Order: sequence, then C-alpha cells, then structure tokens
Amino acid sequence: MRSRSITLVVAVLAAVAVWSIATVAGTRLTVDQGAGPQDVTVLAVIVTSALAALLGWGLLAVLERLSARATMIWTGIAVVVLVLSLVPASLVDASAGTRVALVLMHLVVGAVVILGLRQGARRA
Repeated sequence: MRSRSITLVVAVLAAVAVWSIATVAGTRLTVDQGAGPQDVTVLAVIVTSALAALLGWGLLAVLERLSARATMIWTGIAVVVLVLSLVPASLVDASAGTRVALVLMHLVVGAVVILGLRQGARRA
C-alpha cells in the first residue's frame, strides 16, 4: 500500500514538474476542445494525474484478486491506455508547445504509474 501511495504522489509531482517547466519556459498551456480556449491549470494537472494513478491502482488491485497473472495483464492494459492517451494529447487544438507539454505529461505519468505499480505488485 505504501509503495502505491508513493507512486501516486510521484506521478502527480512528475506531471506538475512538466507543467511548471513548460510554463516557466513561456508556453501558454491553452487548449480548445470546441467550447473555446481553456487554460491547462496546475489544479487540472494534479487532479487528472492523480485520477489516472488511482484508476491504475484500482484496476491492478481488482486483477490481483482475480488472476495469478495480474501484473502481466495489468501492464499490457496500462501500456495500451498510455499509447491511446497520446492520440488526443497530440491532436488537440493547441500550440505545438502545448501539445508537446501534454504528451510529456502523459508519458511521465504513464511511466511512473506503470513502473511504480509494477514494482509494488503482489507476486503470485
């Protein structure tokens, strides 16, 4: 449980670090998803990355109860979800800098969650 909590915190901090670097570098993180331009706030980054980590944690916990191969199954699902999450992040109506920052946030959160939760997964 402790390693999973640490993974969640590190995932959030990693996303906030990318957001901070992009912001300090002068990138205005704004996206338009049809309802007009919206800023990508640090609060949105925190909530989204924490939610992604919690969903990954929850799925792994369920799979651990159902399968002796939970870690392998979960890893496959997590990698597919990460790859699929890159599509909208890279195609969103935003500046190139914003798209790069969004893709990097997805990658760092995905990497931290996948590696961290795999490390702490129960072994059969």
